[in-house]
Amino acid sequence: MADEAVSAALPGWYTLEPEPHLLGSRCTACGSYFFPRLSSFCRNPACDSTSFAEVRLSRTGRVWSFTDACYQPPPPYVSAEPFQPFAIAAVELADEGIIVLGKVVEGTLAADLKVGMQMELATMTLFTDADGVERLVHAWRIAE
Repeated sequence: MADEAVSAALPGWYTLEPEPHLLGSRCTACGSYFFPRLSSFCRNPACDSTSFAEVRLSRTGRVWSFTDACYQPPPPYVSAEPFQPFAIAAVELADEGIIVLGKVVEGTLAADLKVGMQMELATMTLFTDADGVERLVHAWRIAE
């Protein structure tokens, strides 16, 4: 990333170039998609492959399920201080059909979401570390 004051909280889970994309795996034998990336064995019970291609996953999908996170996560998980409740959405990716869980961008509550609603990938700051570096995570926002 060009800006050293911004870094991924979960390196290797997404890229920002040229726009945010989740990085997943596609089994080269059966074609199943996975997120986060796999490197050991295919999770498809009908496949015994250990060969994967890294792929950029769809940036859009539909809400499969959602909820509110009303309690601060316990250590070792990191959250902003003071803790503010936030929405979490399970989004079924448009092309791959897999479901990816993620925070919903700040300002959007679970009450704003509906099953089937179109969503798009974004990023947001999870926390700022002791060195002042903003740690980003993938997030979902309502598509325009």
